[in-house]
Amino acid sequence: MSASFNVVIPARYGASRLPGKPLVDIAGKPLILRVWEQARASGAAEVVVATDDARVVDVCEAAGADVVLTAGHHHSGSDRVAEVIDRRGWDASVIVVNLQGDEPCMPPALIDQVAGDLGRHPDIGMATLAFPITDAAHLFDAHVVKVVVDAQGCALYFSRAPMPWHRDEFLGKRSHLPAGVPFLRHIGLYAYRAAFLRRFVDWDPSPLEIAESLEQLRVLWHGERIHVAIAGEEPGPGIDTADDVKRVVELLGRS
Repeated sequence: MSASFNVVIPARYGASRLPGKPLVDIAGKPLILRVWEQARASGAAEVVVATDDARVVDVCEAAGADVVLTAGHHHSGSDRVAEVIDRRGWDASVIVVNLQGDEPCMPPALIDQVAGDLGRHPDIGMATLAFPITDAAHLFDAHVVKVVVDAQGCALYFSRAPMPWHRDEFLGKRSHLPAGVPFLRHIGLYAYRAAFLRRFVDWDPSPLEIAESLEQLRVLWHGERIHVAIAGEEPGPGIDTADDVKRVVELLGRS
């Protein structure tokens, strides 16, 4: 039995590459409702949408979704999740999963998995998931975030650069991956203890975080640990662009 947990889905309306993204039509249904349905299919005790726009509130309320209109000044989804934690008065020990509002193909089993993994590590405040990389093109793609972990499964570093770097193999051809090296793609699904997230959002962004544009590096910069479990299945694509919308619609049509 997994630990009890809540899910918060941060959904910012004014995405630069896809304005109005939460309400973009995905095979006849707004994106945010697709994501909400995935969260509801998990074992979450509560599922809350956190948005900065009244139009998203209206759509969510009409569908029966629990939704909070948050402040418009937040810099990240984590800040939005933290506001919900405070406004709902959730206990410091509550496990909260941050399911990004542009992940309509996130399997509910992975939402359960990341929450359960954090529950099994009471001395750690944050957990996330990764999946093996088997394609060299993905390893060298800056849009694919990589993670390296230690013997206990805790993150050593996240990067957009290929890592770990195989000194001998990568001096020559880079069209294949050397055997025996744990290349891992980070999956942007997070579980936090409420008390940890309250501390996290009070920290200033770190230089590494700013350079890589990866918020989770703030945690490592401040000497905290992130446990990384290997996902039980590979999630489908998220949505950042109009092309992503087409891919997801095609994927849903085949399922």
